[in-house]
Order: sequence, then C-alpha cells, then structure tokens
Amino acid sequence: MKRYLAILVVGFLAGVLVVDQFDRSILMAESQNGPEDRNIVYEQLNLFGEVFDRIRSGYVEDVNSTDLISAAINGMLTSLDPHSGYMPPESFEDMQVDTKGAFGGLGIEVTQEDGFVKVVAPMDGTPAADAGMQSGDFITHVDGEAILGLTLSEAVDKMRGPVGSEVTLTVVRDLDSEPFDVLIVRDIIKLTAARLRVEGDVIIIRITTFNEQTTPNIEKGIKEKIKELEGIENVAGFIVDLRNNPGGLLSEAISVSDMFLHQGEIVSTRGRTASQAKRYSASKGDLAEQRPIVVLINGGSASASEIVAGALQDHKRAIILGTKSFGKGSVQSVLPLGENGAMRLTTARYYTPAGRSIQALGVVPDIVVEPLPRIDKNQSENENGRITEADLRGALSNDRLTDDEKKLLESERAIQDKKAERRRKDYQLSFALDILSGLNIYRDQK
Repeated sequence: MKRYLAILVVGFLAGVLVVDQFDRSILMAESQNGPEDRNIVYEQLNLFGEVFDRIRSGYVEDVNSTDLISAAINGMLTSLDPHSGYMPPESFEDMQVDTKGAFGGLGIEVTQEDGFVKVVAPMDGTPAADAGMQSGDFITHVDGEAILGLTLSEAVDKMRGPVGSEVTLTVVRDLDSEPFDVLIVRDIIKLTAARLRVEGDVIIIRITTFNEQTTPNIEKGIKEKIKELEGIENVAGFIVDLRNNPGGLLSEAISVSDMFLHQGEIVSTRGRTASQAKRYSASKGDLAEQRPIVVLINGGSASASEIVAGALQDHKRAIILGTKSFGKGSVQSVLPLGENGAMRLTTARYYTPAGRSIQALGVVPDIVVEPLPRIDKNQSENENGRITEADLRGALSNDRLTDDEKKLLESERAIQDKKAERRRKDYQLSFALDILSGLNIYRDQK
C-alpha cells in the first residue's frame, strides 16, 4: 500500500481534530491585481494603521497591541468561511499533537453555524460520547457563560482545561425543546483510529478518525480477521462504519480508499492556482479481494469520511447506506507563521472521482436508512401487530414434528431472535448485514 505525504487540513475542535490537507508549498497566491487595485489595498492598510493607533491611544482602557493584532488577523480569516482562522502558537502545538492520536479534551469535533457552535460528531469512547453528546447539538454556554459571538477558536479554548476537571455545556438539541446541561469530565483522549470485529462471516471495520494510526490499524486488523475466519474465501463481505467520523488526515483517507480500489482516481482538489489542482489515484491491490462492501454514513460523517464514501460510491465498489453526510468538501492549508503560530486557510475544494463537489451537499446514500427501527424497542418480532398462521382460529398445530425438525425450528428461532436483538441495538448495521447476506445468496446461485 503506497503512502502519501502527510497533508493536513485542520479545523478547530474541543479535544478533537478536523483535518484534511496540509500543503506547505502554498504560501501566498500571486497577485493578479493591477496598479489601481494595489493602490486601494495600500489605502485600506493605511486605514487599518490609523484605527489601530486610535484604539491604542484613545480606548477607555489600556489595550494589548499583540491581542489587537491577533484579533484583527483572526477576524480577517474567519470572515472568509467557518474553517479559516488564526492559530496562536499554543493552538498550533496542540494541533500537531492531535494528529498523533492522543490529546487532552472532551472528544467532540465542532464547527460554527450562524455564530453558534455546532457539534459535528462525538468521538467513540470519549468523555463527550459517554456524556451523551450527539451530532447536530448546539452548544450555547460553557460553565454558564454564553459563547454566542465568540470566534470558534475562543469557544474551543473555553472548553479546554486541565485533565480531570469538569465542564458544563449547555446544549440545545431540538429548536423546539428547552436547553439542558451536560456535565463532562475532561480527559486524555486516546483514540483507537480503527477497530475491527467479526459478525458471522462479515468483517466490520469501525473507523473513528483518520489519523496516523488508521491505515496500520486497518491493515493489521483485516489480516487478523481473515485469519480468524480461516481464509478470505470464508469472508462474505466487509462493512466500513464511518458514522460520526468527523474526518482527519487526507493522506489517510486516500490510503483507506486505496485499500479497496484496484485502480482509478480517488479524489482531486482544485483551487485558484494550478499548483492547488491535484489528483490522487489508487494503486494495484484490493485487501478485500473484491468481496462486497457496505459503507455506513450519517450526518456526523465529514471531510475525510466523505472522501472515502464518495470514492467507493463513484467506483461502484461499495453500497453506501445510512443518511446524508455532513458536506464538508473544502481543503484547508495550515501555513506556519514562524514563532507566531499558523494560519488555517481554505485553499481548494475536493472532488470525488465522478467530479462531484461534496461542499454543502454531502454524500447521499445509495440506500437511505434512518437509525431508529420502526418497531417499538420493547416489542418482539411477533408483537408488532402482524397476524400469522398461528393466530388464526382452528389453526393446525405442529405436534407431529420429528426431533430433527424441532431442533431445526429452535435453531431458526434463535437466529431470528438474534437478528431482532441486533435490529434493536443498531438498525443501520443490521440492515447492512442483511444486504451482504442477500448479496452472497445471489452470488451462490449464479
């Protein structure tokens, strides 16, 4: 499996990262403006200098010049889009640690929408997930202090704190419902980028994030699970679970897609300049050896997750199941500013192999399946209002079954009970397993 240069795209988060692309070569777009436009720019810069001097000399209180400059830079960047921004030195250092897969925080990835802080997704096994935070939640207060009007960076800084300390987030889940408080204890977030398990003859790959651990976790896990099933010929298929995966390293998204694609384009990026137009293609080899794949996505699947889902969908290599993804299709370059931290700038959009831009649109599943089952969770399969033969008056009994027939009946009932329980726990995953089962029945009959 070929490895790509680590290219990061970093978004602000409360103890988690939203990463897509890092391109140190993009330092500044060449000016294409004429002399008149440049004169206007110089006039505006003079205006900025005049305002800056008047604030320092005339504001009611003493002000810190460094803070003023930082606020001006961040205001300039955040006016562009929700993902551009300024990272002070300490935030830049935190980002570099985050990509290694262990960091302190809450375990949620956030964005900003109309001035409000919105949860993209909680990470599996983190304090935020354990506390019940959900994709789509809006955070209005941190420890009772309103965060409306703060930049995303400022809001995230308020959520950060010493490991073991408590923070109370005020959350609005439904616009028609009352806000409620969620108490979370900050902790060191040690992410297992990917976990694998076997369900029957299906290998399930749960990808939590795309960091430097993701590809080695999956490659090692697939080999172990194939060995557990005593060979690839005994594997019915794979499920790649990308639900509530907020993204990560672009290089890892490409690498994971490449695992299941034998050839063809995986993703392309296009910006204002020719240097920002890049194409990434698959190398030979398919770890799944053409076994069927179902990819699970939802509204918390963003960025790198959408690259994987979009690539496998366009190549018709996988069935995409679930609900529409988040829709983050832009590329952020992190540009170091020496000892002054770094700036995060949106420099391009990425496109799926078919030329689709996912920005604000998301990946639409091939099969839309809502997460909750239609039957009541407390009902069994035979308590959902359906009438069967056994319910008819005078129906013949099965008192003449042989012992072998009774054992078969008991075995089938146990299988159905297991499936019913699985549907109650995770309806989308159960649906995916049923699809793979049906595909294999069809294959065996050909």
